[in-house]
Amino acid sequence: MTGQEIQLRTLKLLEQNPHLSQRELSAALGVSLGKAHYVLKALVNMGWVKLDNFRRSDHKLGYAYLLTAKGIAEKADITVRFLARKQLEYEALREEIEQLKAEVSGGAGEPGSR
Repeated sequence: MTGQEIQLRTLKLLEQNPHLSQRELSAALGVSLGKAHYVLKALVNMGWVKLDNFRRSDHKLGYAYLLTAKGIAEKADITVRFLARKQLEYEALREEIEQLKAEVSGGAGEPGSR
């Protein structure tokens, strides 16, 4: 997973559930807790996410990660770039599959065809 993919997935997850803990976020992303912390810190430093305190029912402070207007705009931009890249990958893979189908139907690669 690329850095932009992790950023995009993080922004999506936080948009859906701003009260995720870093441990829950790391599990959802499939990355270490340290990596989740690093990504969150970077998103906060870039101004894409802001950190708010809130009180939990057990009187402990918790955090909410809220996307800023800049973060929402960046999420949209990253999504457009991600989609364009995936479409190119899809087209290349589709062409490769068609070539392989042509090879198989043409008899190339069959035992004893040499």
